[in-house]
Amino acid sequence: MSMETSTSSGQPLPGGTVPGKGLRAGILDLGDSVMLGLASTAPVYSLAATLGLIVAVNGDYTPLILVLGFIPVLFIAYAFRELNSAMPDCGTTFVWARKTFGPWAGWLGGWGVALAGTVVLANLAQVAGQYLWLLVGDGSQAGNTWLVTGTGVAFIALMTFVNHRGIRLGEHVQRTLTYVQYISLGIFAVALMVGIANGGAGNATPFTFEWFNPAGAFTDPGAVVHGALLALFIYWGWDTCLALNEETENPAKTPGRGAVISAFVLVAIYVSVALLVMMYAGSGAEGIGLGNSENESDVFLAMKDVALGPWGWLIVVAVLASVLSSTQTTILPTARGTLSMGVHGALPPRFGKVHPRYQTPGFSTQLMGAAAAAYYIAMTFLSENLLADSISSISLFIAFYYALSGFACVWYFRGTLRDSARNLWFRGILPLLGAVMLAAAFFISAVQMWDPEYGDTRIFGVGGAFVSGVVLLLLGVVLAVVCRFLPSTRAYFTAKYQGTAKTVPAK
Repeated sequence: MSMETSTSSGQPLPGGTVPGKGLRAGILDLGDSVMLGLASTAPVYSLAATLGLIVAVNGDYTPLILVLGFIPVLFIAYAFRELNSAMPDCGTTFVWARKTFGPWAGWLGGWGVALAGTVVLANLAQVAGQYLWLLVGDGSQAGNTWLVTGTGVAFIALMTFVNHRGIRLGEHVQRTLTYVQYISLGIFAVALMVGIANGGAGNATPFTFEWFNPAGAFTDPGAVVHGALLALFIYWGWDTCLALNEETENPAKTPGRGAVISAFVLVAIYVSVALLVMMYAGSGAEGIGLGNSENESDVFLAMKDVALGPWGWLIVVAVLASVLSSTQTTILPTARGTLSMGVHGALPPRFGKVHPRYQTPGFSTQLMGAAAAAYYIAMTFLSENLLADSISSISLFIAFYYALSGFACVWYFRGTLRDSARNLWFRGILPLLGAVMLAAAFFISAVQMWDPEYGDTRIFGVGGAFVSGVVLLLLGVVLAVVCRFLPSTRAYFTAKYQGTAKTVPAK
């Protein structure tokens, strides 16, 4: 079946109304939306795990790289906002691509969202398990693979349960984890400022505007591209608030505003914390310096005891809260995406069922948790190195569905671009630039992953990250073909649908 969420004119429905799926409408406000967008990116963990890698490639130009990586994300955030204003459906990319480019593009867009969420949950679960055991005793149990795996699976099960029991319970849990995360990060930031005032850790580096100088950074364009690709995907997750649009006040406007606000807050957090860390520890290759290859995987863990002394465990708590928060909010959009696919007939009807008491996508949420846990266990059993490389391939999935959304925005609204300067910029130029940048990021990332020296595994002489990424994307094509011929989903691919870009007139 098909439940359309906008008129063919490309304009919002009156009052931002959305045909109900059974979700609890209007339970979230703008503040909740922004909080969920921020939490989904796991900012503390993202910085801890990525900052050292960017410094290794770009050195003192890391703050500039963080800004450059933000630009296409912001442009796509505007595309999400505009598309949501016309089609406020929890299926987001799936619905938008379907209405613009047809059922196959919609199905594969929905697959990209689900795939990114499933794979990243394996990473989050592993980190959560490791950081929990770092807090116990001398921390040596964090190296026990199966203990960590079992703990990670338990965390996935817990957060699946929380999400299944209702959006309000999930919001309360999320708010608690967010407070823990940001209070700990705030204490860490204050400790860094005090340390900088006292000369840092023996290698404090004074702030200079040279760190933001494009002329200096682009003396090595390849390094800039590599660093920007690393920075680009630490912003991923703000679109969670769009997937909760049907549970948000004024679904046509509030989620889009939340997405843009959270994107700006994220870049402010990332750049300011990166500056403090660089000024405190420097970018040298010795000790806690950010250029030390031994610190690349987690710069915060390397410097926590120096910066916080006996309170260093706060950073461990902050990262743990960060990944648990992101675990919960990663399940939310994927479950709602498959719910929408079930409601619109792209998946079997069971996916479109909402729990009558909890008003959550019960089957989709449970299946999401089970799929992520199964993937995590299977990849750990096969090879931890292969698990790490498959997680690296997430960049392909994110770039794919973000770029698809950007192109959909331009094409869907093409009939209104000449009506005003606002339409031209926010529905046309900026989404198009963002989509082109992300499409380029997709192909550049794929080329890098093809290199057998990329990552930790090689399959048929090719980088394991490339193979796992391509195999998972092609699996989506196979599943789409299967759904094309299933009796319960065949109509989605064969029935006529309304609201394509061809029918969008000028205002």
